[in-house]
Amino acid sequence: MASTPARGIRLWWQSGQPWIWLTAGAVALCIIMVVGVIGLIAVRGLAHFWPSEIIAFTYVVGEDDRQPMLARLVERSETAAARLGAPTPGDGGLIERWKVKTANRDLTGEDFLWLLAARVEAVERPLDAVVIERTEWGDFHGYVRGLEQAGVRLPLAGDALWAALDEHLAHKQVLAAQVRGLERGAIGAVNARMERLRRAERRADEAELVQIRAERDRLEAEHSGHMQELAILEEQLSRDTLLLATADGTEVRLPLKRVVDVLRPNGMSLADKFVRFGHRILRFVSEDPREANTEGGVFPAIFGTVLMVLLMSIVVTPFGVIAAIYLREYASQGPVTQAIRIAVSNLAGVPSVVYGIFGLGFFVYFLGGNLDQLFFSDALPAPTFGTPGLLWASLTLALLTVPVVIVATEEGLARIPRSIREGSLALGATKAETLFRTVVPMATPAIMTGVILAVARAAGEVAPLMLVGVVKLAPALPFDGNFPWLHLDRKFMHLGFHIFDTGFQSPNVEAARPLVYATALLLVLLIIVLNLAAITLRNRLREKYHASEN
Repeated sequence: MASTPARGIRLWWQSGQPWIWLTAGAVALCIIMVVGVIGLIAVRGLAHFWPSEIIAFTYVVGEDDRQPMLARLVERSETAAARLGAPTPGDGGLIERWKVKTANRDLTGEDFLWLLAARVEAVERPLDAVVIERTEWGDFHGYVRGLEQAGVRLPLAGDALWAALDEHLAHKQVLAAQVRGLERGAIGAVNARMERLRRAERRADEAELVQIRAERDRLEAEHSGHMQELAILEEQLSRDTLLLATADGTEVRLPLKRVVDVLRPNGMSLADKFVRFGHRILRFVSEDPREANTEGGVFPAIFGTVLMVLLMSIVVTPFGVIAAIYLREYASQGPVTQAIRIAVSNLAGVPSVVYGIFGLGFFVYFLGGNLDQLFFSDALPAPTFGTPGLLWASLTLALLTVPVVIVATEEGLARIPRSIREGSLALGATKAETLFRTVVPMATPAIMTGVILAVARAAGEVAPLMLVGVVKLAPALPFDGNFPWLHLDRKFMHLGFHIFDTGFQSPNVEAARPLVYATALLLVLLIIVLNLAAITLRNRLREKYHASEN
């Protein structure tokens, strides 16, 4: 009887159930860790867009020095008094500290401060305190005192002043949109045509030069008209001025064209805060960055990431599938083929920066330089394709991810029963018809699995892109309304590099930290969306060919 429990444990162990429970526990632990990391990123990132209240208080700097402040409370912490050199009632006492965002960096030179909570007096939450988001120098904390139009102060106060401010701010946003549309639309198109004429002029003969110069005069006149229109819009933008005051009463004049948004967070209801929260998130994903990527949005980075992944997928899928078909269906299954398979598998483990160096040397300098000599010699010495750009970044990542597609496609082809091939051949189909009409469609789910893995890896890569095309700030998107519309030679922004640049190379680390979390969350969501789209397509293809696989 004594041996019965031991025997039962031995039988239970031999049954394999402990491994099942161990696997389930490991999967559960991984899920918890992933959800925890995403949750942490979401909380830290989304908190940046919530319109938090600001407090007005007096900070005691010395016996006769009291400094009024208007700030947003960011963090509370306790630290040992001995570390701060502060006197305490007992040894080893703790002192509470506040980390506050004071804003007004152009006036004080500081954006964040650590304050001793014991020295904070007269804490209030004034309803008329405002947080103004500016195009430069970050936020402004203060009070609105008036509004000037063309140098004349408007006789407004109270609700009438706020209504007028909302109206002028909405009109300013319309004018700013018109300025951006004119600069990137009509003026950009004229500049693009002028550049093409400049290049054509270098290879034209005397008869063609006359026509080119006439066209250039016409474009210069058109450009001059657009610049006059732009000057009128800029003058209208500069017409209004916001009169402000800081917590200590310092008067500040702020041109309304430098104002992005005005908030009164202390007077907002919960519903108003949720509306403004959603509005600020929408602006984050739809606007251009500002202030060395520490303010504004990340739309160019989103656009560049998605476009690069799509181009990479278009390149890597056919090459990976063709290589897998040759290795599985046509190549002799000998030691050479086996060595190629081993080499392909090993390529998946090569550090990504090595691919970046190869892309820089082969794609950019060799292929790009020769393309410039053959087709764009009139633009030299300025390189066209002989410089890092979107095309070379996409090809480099395609080279990086092609082993994944090859391995996944080969596994899919290997799972197709030999009887299906033999049945097709017996019915009179050729080998190519059998392959491309029967075998490859049935292996499509496996191909899509390879593409999903390739997209997941490529979307988060940063090291190779730093060498072959990604930049801190791209002045123009790779896709616009100017011929040829898709500009493969342009540099672009990428969410992964944006995270690196904002987190490690920002001139204002404290202000940029929430944007690092927000951009990281956005990159994770983007990868999830791309993968879900590919998974949905794969599942539909799997259902379509399920009967054939059986």
